[in-house]
Amino acid sequence: MGLNLTGKITTVLEKQSGTTKSGTDWQTQTFILDNNEKYNNIFAFDLFGSEKIENFNKYNKIGQTVNVEFNINCREYQGKYYTSLSAWKINKVDATKDSSFQEQPFETTNDLKNDFENDLPF
Repeated sequence: MGLNLTGKITTVLEKQSGTTKSGTDWQTQTFILDNNEKYNNIFAFDLFGSEKIENFNKYNKIGQTVNVEFNINCREYQGKYYTSLSAWKINKVDATKDSSFQEQPFETTNDLKNDFENDLPF
């Protein structure tokens, strides 16, 4: 079970890609969401895999309000801890229906995420 957060997409960073030690290609992209709260209002979500990135870029634009379902991941590397927010489903907020959500085809499963995460030093 994941968490969810509603906010406006404010920034979409450049896509990054590479190859794991095992020879598998990977892609990741980060987008920033602002939930307009007074404190703790900016969140950076990571997308893993070409299919998720393509769907995100196809159906979402800067300025849109969306609901993001995500998991929190934390890893230790050389005594330091690194936390990331991994988005796995994004729904556009339908402004015409008082806070209800409009589904979009985003949720996918992708083994590249596991290959990519297992190849990280943290």
